Amino acid sequence: MERVMINELNNFIGKEIQIKGWVYRIRKLKTITFVILRDRTGYVQCVCNNSLNMATIKLESVISIFGEVKDGNNSLNPFELEVESFEIINSAKEDLPIDINKSELDLNLDTMLNNRVLSLRHEKVNSIFKVQNLIVQGFREFLTKDGFTEIFTPKIVSEGAEGGTEIFELKYFENKAYLAQSPQFYKQMLVGSGFERVFEVAHVYRAEEHNTNRHLNEYVSMDLEMGFIQNEEDIMNIEENLIIFIFNKVSKEGRKYLAALNVAIPNLNNKIPRLKFSEALEILKKEYNKTDLDGDMDPEGEKLICKYSKEHFGSEFIFLTHYPRRKRPMYTMPLGETETHSFDLLFRGVEITTGGQRIHDYDMLINNIIYKGLTPELYHNYTKIFKYGMPPHGGLAIGLERITAQLLSLENVREASFFPRDRTRLTP
Repeated sequence: MERVMINELNNFIGKEIQIKGWVYRIRKLKTITFVILRDRTGYVQCVCNNSLNMATIKLESVISIFGEVKDGNNSLNPFELEVESFEIINSAKEDLPIDINKSELDLNLDTMLNNRVLSLRHEKVNSIFKVQNLIVQGFREFLTKDGFTEIFTPKIVSEGAEGGTEIFELKYFENKAYLAQSPQFYKQMLVGSGFERVFEVAHVYRAEEHNTNRHLNEYVSMDLEMGFIQNEEDIMNIEENLIIFIFNKVSKEGRKYLAALNVAIPNLNNKIPRLKFSEALEILKKEYNKTDLDGDMDPEGEKLICKYSKEHFGSEFIFLTHYPRRKRPMYTMPLGETETHSFDLLFRGVEITTGGQRIHDYDMLINNIIYKGLTPELYHNYTKIFKYGMPPHGGLAIGLERITAQLLSLENVREASFFPRDRTRLTP
């Protein structure tokens, strides 16, 4: 008999069917036993006579149940399954090291991650990644409809796109190579190759020694790059519409998961406020007596400026623009001698996006590489494409785990990663 998914059982009232899944809970009474079975679509209560001896099955065993779907009155569904027979497909060998049958997974983060496959079976933890999947789907759908082409770029590269030393080195046969910090160079190359608008969802690698609740050394970056722009305002405009599209999708298609997590999607009916970086520094000095920033935001500054945005603009988002030239990568379009056509998007106190206009003129790019203290010859394979007709262009990168964590009010970005890689964690 063909398997029926639990979320389809209401279409089979009065019929005999087969379901398969994990044993979530067992409660034995005098003459009957209640078994809660879970599959990827939900939970169902199964009622069986004690003569079938289901009460001896270990929790989280994988089983198949054959029976009749009947109207019922229980906390899960307006129906239940009357068990006629069952088969143990794969029995759990031992008791669970963590209790995933509680409404709240009351564990410290390390214990949860050390038992990741089991913790992912918990409804709330599972819901985090259902929402994350909708975020990625929304990113792809919006951009595809807007004329973008999805690309797939190398993750083993000959140089770092961001400069600096925060790159993972690896042996590549007789040569030295690195794990990609960003698809930045390749995005620009593909804009220049005639695609004009491209995007990628892929892992990137940062050898930063941070070990905070907002940093990962391997994370998923949602990147886009587009040609024929006027300036960075075009990039911010498209991100604003992109975020609205994604959040609307999550609201409509993720109701069940948002309810499980007790989360509400923020209102984005108004435009996201935009504030120059220099103006933000002045606000932090005046409003919060924060005077220790020099060219970049620290976590405290990000939290405070988001607090200001919510109180004064009614927005949990804020764009900070015109970042200092000395703090932005060498491909960033300068604005005068000290500023750039760049921005960050902050959401609920954390930067989730970095973006801006890129340099499209060859001579300007070479000069800016030198300005940043780098050697142009090392970037020859990248810079040479600017000799052959590159349109004005720009783009952005959104950290998938960060936007998920901020949207769902998670305490640690590791909770939004299936199998996190940080300063100390290489397993599971």
